Amino acid sequence: MKVAVTGASGLIGSALVPALRARGHEVVRLVRRAPSAPDEVRWDPAAGTVDLAGLQGIDAVVHLAGAGVGDKRWTEAYKKEIRDSRVQGTTTIAQAMASLDPRPKVLVCGSAIGYYGDTGDRAVTEESPQGAGFLADVVADWEASAKPAIDAGIRVPFARTGLVVSSKGGAWKRLLPIFRLGVGGKVGSGKQYWSFISLRDEVAALIALLEDERYRGPVNLTAPNPVTNAEVTAAMGRVLGRPTVLPVPAFAIKAALGEFSQDVLGSQRVLPQVLEGDGFNWSDPTIDQAIQQAASGS
Repeated sequence: MKVAVTGASGLIGSALVPALRARGHEVVRLVRRAPSAPDEVRWDPAAGTVDLAGLQGIDAVVHLAGAGVGDKRWTEAYKKEIRDSRVQGTTTIAQAMASLDPRPKVLVCGSAIGYYGDTGDRAVTEESPQGAGFLADVVADWEASAKPAIDAGIRVPFARTGLVVSSKGGAWKRLLPIFRLGVGGKVGSGKQYWSFISLRDEVAALIALLEDERYRGPVNLTAPNPVTNAEVTAAMGRVLGRPTVLPVPAFAIKAALGEFSQDVLGSQRVLPQVLEGDGFNWSDPTIDQAIQQAASGS
């Protein structure tokens, strides 16, 4: 297939692109600057424009672009950027795909388990309703923005991704150096569930959503065994061989992160019911395996 990818330079995209090419797919990377390579196509999500000529003949899009949720403190301006980057970007891609002739067959649309809000110790699946909170509202609007593609008959699976365990980005890029120094510990009460997935399993799941026509609608991209923050902390200690006795109190997290702390201290026990039902094979189903993979440099 000829596959266009947004967010190709991000944590997930930079791992996905070579994996797609290794499987024989031709990849086009959408960039928000003047193209500097033959495989790049210009787009501007804020302006709602895409170089349609550069997308002619594509079979699929994997849409991963969006402002990082944990990259900055949640001011009102940055919350708007988080939402707009997802809604405007998805609308732009969906409308562009619907206008192409012939139309692409599939849009794998990035999404997040933030849809479910804080679930406490209650397990949720793709059949569970939307939760409460800023991120839950953002994800609902994000997924709704793909409607032009759905209306055009394009298959659209939503990749509701959990916490990606990788040394190259996300939470674990920050956590691994701290724990390697022996100054890591549980965050807040430690009772909150973290629904994780290793980077290589994330990439494998995205490829499954792309290639397997059974997938459409929400699909939780998480490992089958969500764990509490305290269990993550213990696993970090086991894998790295370091003490984990210095907890980070909730008040310190709130002071440092502001409103975003609600999501760090919140709990999401998310189960990948769709992937499990379809026989997906995780390389790193446990937190120890995921951390070991990340610690090795992935």
